[in-house]
Amino acid sequence: MALQIGDEAPDFTLTDHTGEAVTLSELRGRPVVLVFYPLAFTGRCTGELCSIRDELADFTGADAEVLAISVDTAASLAVFAEQEGFEFRLLSDFWPHGAVAQAYGAFLPERGIATRATYVVDRDGRIAAHFRVSTSESRDMDAYRDALAQVA
Repeated sequence: MALQIGDEAPDFTLTDHTGEAVTLSELRGRPVVLVFYPLAFTGRCTGELCSIRDELADFTGADAEVLAISVDTAASLAVFAEQEGFEFRLLSDFWPHGAVAQAYGAFLPERGIATRATYVVDRDGRIAAHFRVSTSESRDMDAYRDALAQVA
């Protein structure tokens, strides 16, 4: 069953690119933007995350934390974050493979990767907004701004 606006966001704990464990429920009290993406170091994914990097003020201005989630290992995400200068957390959904993406209905089992899905979780841990595009498309920054308006 697909997650809907108002549903409680499935809780999870994943390792970020610095090796730190990140638990969604521990971030309550501020909005969280979950950005599922297929793979690090690929053209479209890099472009999307660089757009977020370049427009990070839109997220911090809404007091929102960005968590970018892929099935890559934390070690590869560390290199990716350093190479691209990302100042937000990259989370590894490597093992169990894609389990968090599956919980959010964002996993493509036939490809073993997440699709491009975004969920904005409000301060109380509920889904406030969500949108997705196909893996061959890029998300528009205006879609993020519209979603962030739901938690303003």
